[in-house]
Amino acid sequence: MQTPTLVVVLLALMALAFHLGRRRSFTVATRCGGIKALHSLPSHYGTLTAMWCAIPAAIVLFVWVAFEPTVIEHLVVGALPADYRALPAERLSLVINDVKNMVSGNVVSRDPDPAMRAAAAHYQNLERISAAALSVVVLAIAIGGVSIGWRMVSPRTRARNKVEIVVKYFLIISSTVAVFTTLGIVLSVLFESIRFFGRVPISEFLFGLNWSPQTAIRDDQVGSSGAFGAIPLFAGTLMISFIAMLVAAPIGLFSAIYLAEYATPRVRSIAKPLLEILAGIPTVVYGFFAALTVAPFVRDTGNAIGLEVSSESALAAGFVMGIMLIPFVSSLSDDVINAVPQSLRDGAYALGATRSEMIKQIVLPAALPGVIGGLLLAVSRAIGETMIVVMAAGLAANLTANPLDAVTTVTVQIVTLLVGDQEFDSAKTLAAFALGLLLFVVTLALNIVALHVVRKYREQYD
Repeated sequence: MQTPTLVVVLLALMALAFHLGRRRSFTVATRCGGIKALHSLPSHYGTLTAMWCAIPAAIVLFVWVAFEPTVIEHLVVGALPADYRALPAERLSLVINDVKNMVSGNVVSRDPDPAMRAAAAHYQNLERISAAALSVVVLAIAIGGVSIGWRMVSPRTRARNKVEIVVKYFLIISSTVAVFTTLGIVLSVLFESIRFFGRVPISEFLFGLNWSPQTAIRDDQVGSSGAFGAIPLFAGTLMISFIAMLVAAPIGLFSAIYLAEYATPRVRSIAKPLLEILAGIPTVVYGFFAALTVAPFVRDTGNAIGLEVSSESALAAGFVMGIMLIPFVSSLSDDVINAVPQSLRDGAYALGATRSEMIKQIVLPAALPGVIGGLLLAVSRAIGETMIVVMAAGLAANLTANPLDAVTTVTVQIVTLLVGDQEFDSAKTLAAFALGLLLFVVTLALNIVALHVVRKYREQYD
């Protein structure tokens, strides 16, 4: 039985275990004088039985799948002829890789000899044996868990407490995994950035005005020594993000005010889903729209009034990015405005305020922390956007304040530096990690500012 099929069967057994445990609780309750005689609800007993079915079996399944390739590879290597086992570790690894490719039907690096064919057959046979044994073991443990959980159903069993303990530890493990995943990402970027700063001074990276990461790969090769000043990249990032927020902030905020305070329920039920359709459009589609429609329109309009406009401009990319961010700003602002207590509105009306006065003097000040926090989150989203800039603003690292010129952003350069076969010992490739680290610090600072604003000003309106 394949692993996906086994998981489906395990889920079906969980559902059956829940039903059996819940049904058993009703039977026990009937004998003891009703549901009130039980310590917990019938659903808790069903959940406890399902946990006994799933958790031990899932642990065994996870451990087995994690260590199965290593064990099978070790057994296959042990069955190889002596001349193969005597090979250096690098060549032996290539042989094992060819054996795996033969099993999966992929192309091998050389013509297989009889020993490799025998090893591939042995590998395939071990996989079949492992899959069969895994199915038997996991299903046996799951069925045994169902039996244990079913027998535990009694009036004295604290099913709710046991379920809550399991859920608590599950939440703790999930949060720990999230924390360590974030820590791993930060450390991986940090270590590569340290290698980069060992070759390029950090002052040159932070304050340099030229960005040209092309370097010579070999000592005897003619090439540039590279220029790694990140200021043009961050200037382009901030310019495009600023243009995007000029579009998204007023339109998103005004649309949220209209939907929350002026629109009828019928209009809101139609307009809000239509507005949020924009959030479901892939960014590459926005990029096509920017490159094929908006950028030519901006160029032709500029040329018609005598302005020199690049075919790939920051204005076009920022405008389309702003359109992309409208539902983001609108949705967050709408939720914050609707969270303002109705008693504040009623009090303003009782004092004789009009609707517009109530919105300007009561609702918006009360919702201001959430609105500002949402805008800063939208800025973080704009800074991290890639596809629109690639297709509409270009790759030129120009240090300019003219939105009609071509610029690039940090994320675009990260993608450019890491595309294709790259040597991870060159300053050119390591520069991508330094850019990623600096971008992480900037977005983290924006999120901290947003959190500070929300916490500082919310107290005035609680």
